[in-house]
Amino acid sequence: MAMIRQPIASGRFYPDAAGSLRSLIETFVEEVEDKIDAIGIVSPHAGYIYSGAVAASVIARIEPADTYIILGPNHTGMGKPFSIMTVGSWQTPLGEVSIDSALAQNILATSKYLQEDRTAHQGEHSIEVQLPLLQYFRPDLKIVPIILAVATLDIYREIGASIAQAIKEAPGKKVVIVASSDMSHYEPQEAASAKDRRAIEEILKMDEAALLDRVIRERISMCGYAPVVTMLAAARALGARSAELVRYQTSGDASGDYSSVVGYAGVIVRRTEMSPLVKLAKDTVEAYVKERRINKPPEELTPEMKERAGVFVSIKKDGQLRGCIGTFEPSRPNVAEEIIVNAISAATRDPRFLPITPQELERLSYSVDVLTSPEPAVFAELDPKKYGVIVECGWRRGLLLPDLEGVNTPQEQIDICCQKAGISPGEQLKLSKFQVKRYR
Repeated sequence: MAMIRQPIASGRFYPDAAGSLRSLIETFVEEVEDKIDAIGIVSPHAGYIYSGAVAASVIARIEPADTYIILGPNHTGMGKPFSIMTVGSWQTPLGEVSIDSALAQNILATSKYLQEDRTAHQGEHSIEVQLPLLQYFRPDLKIVPIILAVATLDIYREIGASIAQAIKEAPGKKVVIVASSDMSHYEPQEAASAKDRRAIEEILKMDEAALLDRVIRERISMCGYAPVVTMLAAARALGARSAELVRYQTSGDASGDYSSVVGYAGVIVRRTEMSPLVKLAKDTVEAYVKERRINKPPEELTPEMKERAGVFVSIKKDGQLRGCIGTFEPSRPNVAEEIIVNAISAATRDPRFLPITPQELERLSYSVDVLTSPEPAVFAELDPKKYGVIVECGWRRGLLLPDLEGVNTPQEQIDICCQKAGISPGEQLKLSKFQVKRYR
């Protein structure tokens, strides 16, 4: 009879009732249409009230996988140092998750360090906490659970190579490697975020050796550095091309206590380069902020760049909005020139924020929204996930993009637009709707 690993974090790290658990996850989830073909992710494993929003932000942005190889650190000291389970299933309030035995046994057979072991997994929460979030997006998923202890770079690289080899030998199966890790532990906000920023810097470069060196040398109390180092080694062997920080926050952002925090980072390691439109926005901001130089459009424009359309450029720092400026309708000869102008404005002229400094550049992520032509709308036609809204009253006009975190109803969209435009309650409104193609 196959062994069922019972939950030990249920009712502590996340709700133990399926309905409550699903409802809580729904509060974190942002609908994303243009999902990323990820090879690996970094996802935190604290209580959901602290880190759930970060983990969900990452998982919502990636294409769901058939199997998730979940690498966790060993908090308990129990079991073998490099422990894999190849048979059985894991229980959560959202149902049973089977182990992908064929893939797990292939990894075990290839690695000289991994050992079949259940003991390390019995009291360890770092893998379990990922499961309900993954189940929310892919109920019929399979997993390969692996726990990693403290070791050398060579050992992590060998395990990473074994994982990569097994994935290559499973054609047609979509596999994502999840590195389960929190960042700095129990330091003041400023110290924790500074250390975490330096660790994230190496993760975004996909440099597992530099990450391990920095964690040890700077004594960064990142509990899951072993999983992250191993995931990066495997991802590079599988042809990973780029990594992006989706979101960073600390426990202080949930509790309000910044005197002693734990950091949480959500990172996606992807198979492809970033979209050319997003790369143009990023390169434009970096050239302008560093050198006050305005880039010219690329000599070879992609088909999307040749169009004429309204464009918004959004910039986030550690996953939080840092600037967003755009044009309702085309004002330049093509999308490429719209991006250049609006990227500089988002970085330096958004009235809600101070101009971006060179020191911030490595912590920024970008998205570009290309707008369809606005069309007249009535209230009943609005859908905040699908449509952006333009509200007009005389010469005053306010716009809100679709699918924004925390905006769930058409009335909320309209209220925000009115606030932006200085339109008072009760004034006669003209509504328009539009859609966007979002590039990340």
